Amino acid sequence: MDEKKLMSKIEGILFAMGDAVSLERLAKAIEVTESEVADAANKLMEQLKKQGRGIRIIEVNGAYQMCTSPEIYEDLVRLAKQPKKYQLTEVLMETLSIIAYKQPVTKAEIEKIRGVSSDHAVNKLVEYDLAQELGRLDAPGRPMLFGTTDTFLRAFGLSSVDELPVLNPVQIEEFKMQAEEEAHDSLFDANPTE
Repeated sequence: MDEKKLMSKIEGILFAMGDAVSLERLAKAIEVTESEVADAANKLMEQLKKQGRGIRIIEVNGAYQMCTSPEIYEDLVRLAKQPKKYQLTEVLMETLSIIAYKQPVTKAEIEKIRGVSSDHAVNKLVEYDLAQELGRLDAPGRPMLFGTTDTFLRAFGLSSVDELPVLNPVQIEEFKMQAEEEAHDSLFDANPTE
């Protein structure tokens, strides 16, 4: 195998693996000798450094790993410090509203209100730091309880959940009727009679 192709394979494997890969594993994967891998990896290390690339390959205890160049460390720090931007879809807003008004609330309660599985939505809200795990309900299965976070309060300009708008009982009944109609319509559409 020519050296350029060997270097390309090493680079691709190290990029895909993320972690350090031993010389032995690299050689077996590429089906060449360990000395051929070591020579090609060392040349690749020099090329990346000489070209001033943003990535490097380092050797750690007989294994090779791809990493970022030390010269861009400060740029990475600035990027990591930037606030995360997230998009709240209709599903996420609906789920967040249920959590905000019903907290502490379990996923099962959220799903009962929404009528669909809410695992993904709840997990996204936790990832966005808008919802958090508050502990477990003292009931069979000990389901997780969820509530809102300080990030939620800041994002919606609230100092506490007590400042959430009070829902009008008439609106609540209208929402229930709409939800029941939608559920009935979707059930009727799924099971048409002849």
